[in-house]
Amino acid sequence: MTTFFESKVMHVFAKKILGCLIVASLNMIPSSPSLAQTQADNAAMKKAQEYYKAGDVARLDKRYADAVQMLLKAYELIPESSDLPYNIACLHALRGAKEDAFKWLDVAIGAGYLNVDHMLKDSDFDSLHDDPRWQKSVDKTRQEAARQARLWSSPVWDSAYVEQLSEDERVAGLSKFWSEVKYNFVYTDKLLDLDWDVVYLRYLPKVRAAKSTAEYYKILMEMCALLQDGHTNVMAPAILYNDVWGTVPLRAALMEDKVIITDVLDPALRERGILPGHQILLADGQDIKTYVQKTVAPYNSASTPQDMDNRLYNYLLLLGDLDTPVKILVADPQGKTLSIDIKRINTATRQKLATPRPAFNWRMLANNVAYVELNSFGDNTAAKEYIKAYAEIAKAKAIIFDVRKNGGGDTNVGYSVLRTLGTPAFDGSHAATRDYKPALRAWGKKQAMHDFADNKNQADPARAYRGTVMVLTSAATYSAAEDFAVAFDSMKRGLIIGEPTGGSTGQPLMISMPGGGSARICTKKDTYIDGKAFVGVGVQPGKLIHTKIDDFRAGKDTQLNAALAEIEKIK
Repeated sequence: MTTFFESKVMHVFAKKILGCLIVASLNMIPSSPSLAQTQADNAAMKKAQEYYKAGDVARLDKRYADAVQMLLKAYELIPESSDLPYNIACLHALRGAKEDAFKWLDVAIGAGYLNVDHMLKDSDFDSLHDDPRWQKSVDKTRQEAARQARLWSSPVWDSAYVEQLSEDERVAGLSKFWSEVKYNFVYTDKLLDLDWDVVYLRYLPKVRAAKSTAEYYKILMEMCALLQDGHTNVMAPAILYNDVWGTVPLRAALMEDKVIITDVLDPALRERGILPGHQILLADGQDIKTYVQKTVAPYNSASTPQDMDNRLYNYLLLLGDLDTPVKILVADPQGKTLSIDIKRINTATRQKLATPRPAFNWRMLANNVAYVELNSFGDNTAAKEYIKAYAEIAKAKAIIFDVRKNGGGDTNVGYSVLRTLGTPAFDGSHAATRDYKPALRAWGKKQAMHDFADNKNQADPARAYRGTVMVLTSAATYSAAEDFAVAFDSMKRGLIIGEPTGGSTGQPLMISMPGGGSARICTKKDTYIDGKAFVGVGVQPGKLIHTKIDDFRAGKDTQLNAALAEIEKIK
């Protein structure tokens, strides 16, 4: 499927056209663009969007020649775009105009389109594959991509894992992470408050003294955690999570300020008396919460306390040396305690033991209420399956969407579901990024932010559910699932029930690190459309309902039952 009209391509229309002034003297500092120029630029962006949307309609109707004309008009307004020429090439290929397709593909490559992997998968170009020019275009794109990669991500960073990286590699990796954060991390106030250069100097001797690659990455992870952002992380080489570090085969959650086991992944532990609903009291003789705060929390980046808790007790429970068992003390519902040594398992084993959760699932509850689980937006499965089942779901008097276990993915997947809720065009979130211009820094200008255009999400013309709608959220509602919650909240379509979301979304920039590790850095700041923050705090439910321990132990869903009770109040 082509990405021709994906929303991320719409960002091209959010780029500001810079009115450059000719400087007569090096000592002169150019003034900012005039208000009239800014208004003209905004008008051009708006007009380009109109052409873009008209092209979308024509493309869906398979009127490819008309779509080309619309995009050509948009391209006249946005001549610096590489995505528009690429999409024009797609349209020409779809209509069988090979000469024009190759011409515009060449324009796109020249303008900076470098995603050769997408080119090869893009079915729009199927008609070009038997032409000798196709391979030439692919080779040209690949060569230019490799050349451009030297600026930001040279292959020199793709070094293999060894138990001890050289001091030069360790220092270079620290320096790379520090500099990429300095220039790309969107929350600059955090960099100012920390004094990021001071942090660098503080961690430099620690990195030099690291006695192993494992210790080195723990140091980098600790440094990264100071940024307190869930979309900014240092990821250690995979081999460390398979051969050096491990977690216990349990999942847990904080309920009423107690650490309660929610899942036992290893059947052997169940046979030894460890069951969901038991409370973990101690780990290696220490209070469980004190233990994880000392041993795990310092190395984890999180945007909110609830995000951190979810990481500590769910994903990374009792993370530590793989070969060192951990002794835990648990209490059953009657208060009877059991002390047990648990062997840690690696990531691969944990994944095998965990029961896969489908991206989409639904069932009709009593009183004609549809319960719809949207567990992942990692691909389009949730939206596709929902649309497939929509006719049956829409017979319900109310729908409860559950995104409590949704860790995110593609924001558009959630929007595809929201488009069916019978409202006019709705807002998503507002996005901005840093607008760093070296010359303006040299002239003493404060760094500005670049605001992306706010685009309305159009309603589904074929589906318009009019019944009651509720959404369930938790701290594990994350990233693109939070974008879903923000949009739903803004739609005023129904009530959000449950716990605040994880409070972290954005666009990560991925970078390679020495020894097979990597890092990601959040480059995009998201808020409600009116500027209200949810990153760092979480999307707040309209009705705050925490899971009750007694309900969990009895197999009852506290939040789902609260939603059902709210529905029954509606006449």
